[in-house]
Amino acid sequence: MSAFIVLGAQWGDEGKGKMTDYLAEEAEVVVRFQGGNNAGHTVEVEDKQYKLHLIPSGILHDEKLNVIGNGVVVDPEALFNEIDYLEGLGVKVTPEKLIVSDRAHLIMPYHRVLDALKERARGKNDIGTTGKGIGPCYTDKIERCGIRVCDLMHEDVFKEKLKENIEMKNAYITKVLGGEALNYEEICAKYLEFAKRLRPFVTETSVRVYDSIKADKTVLFEGAQGMLLDIDYGTYPYVTSSNTTSGGVSNGVGIGPTMITNAVGITKAYTTRVGKGPFPTELNDKVGDWIREVGHEYGVTTGRSRRCGWLDLVIVKTTARVCGLTSLAVTKIDTLAGLEKIKICTGYKFNGEVIDYFPASLEDLAVCEPVYEEFEGWGKEVADARSYEELPENAKKYIKRIEEFTGVRVSIVGVGPKRDQTIRVGEL
Repeated sequence: MSAFIVLGAQWGDEGKGKMTDYLAEEAEVVVRFQGGNNAGHTVEVEDKQYKLHLIPSGILHDEKLNVIGNGVVVDPEALFNEIDYLEGLGVKVTPEKLIVSDRAHLIMPYHRVLDALKERARGKNDIGTTGKGIGPCYTDKIERCGIRVCDLMHEDVFKEKLKENIEMKNAYITKVLGGEALNYEEICAKYLEFAKRLRPFVTETSVRVYDSIKADKTVLFEGAQGMLLDIDYGTYPYVTSSNTTSGGVSNGVGIGPTMITNAVGITKAYTTRVGKGPFPTELNDKVGDWIREVGHEYGVTTGRSRRCGWLDLVIVKTTARVCGLTSLAVTKIDTLAGLEKIKICTGYKFNGEVIDYFPASLEDLAVCEPVYEEFEGWGKEVADARSYEELPENAKKYIKRIEEFTGVRVSIVGVGPKRDQTIRVGEL
């Protein structure tokens, strides 16, 4: 195995940060391939907790190379705030440990302004964005007026592109959205200062990743968000603005798909979601509240509480198909410890039949009725297990059913937030 993907198999928040940190032990290079600082990963190492948003989780390992690929949209201010935060916790962040693609697009102040104003204009039909400017930045990328990291490295080019963008954005912000105009000189001066600090980190990351794989180094591609937030296959329009599936790696990093050997889907032992949209297995009751509190289901980036429900294997099976998963990592089975009965959704009743795939239309999804299988619960001793054999028998049956239904074997089981609460079951 030389190159593998770790991605979310649900709506995000599955524990990818912890799993990436754990699997980074086996990797020499860790790569982010999409998204921006709208994502949030929490990693616990011994008695310390690290909250990451933009920098790959491998940064906690001194000997690893961490890569922010061209598919990521980079807010320089957020990047440097995160670097300062990590260094304040004793984590070194140097150009030897972190490199940034010169092809990555920059999040500008007007992107954040547009994000907020557009959400306000949508009223009750708002999408529920994080307000970080991610969507507007990707919009500019597709509209071919975006500013890339390589542009910032050339002062004259940056100034010209910024001036053109500020003129267009200010007209839209003030005349259409009713906002206040942004100041070109202030933004220009601020970003040229960012350029000085950013320059040592900037390189052609595609070449570095390609050369690493050809040299038989182990490369881990770290996804942000989850499959159901993918711009094409997610619950559109309540999605992110990039491709969160395994297919996003090739474009987001600049390597061919034949160089990727494995894809690990991270799934919680239950399901959570943030924001609007249909959620077939949602629990609007005491059990849902209990899962939220025990599982600490609050967003790392926004602090918003997450909607909670039973494990939906229709979602996981869809992810397995779309992303070509070779194995699953099931996290947070300790959160369910203490429940007498636990349910798994294995189908949707829709138009008089039972389907096992995720429909495209939100209107269709909203009328889907989950079909459940019920399992006996397990106790809190599950958190003390350090091998598969030590897991409670009921937890093993639960995991076995996940494998049977999805057709994908479970390679890792998470029984708590710490590194040592991770059980390796098999190969990725």
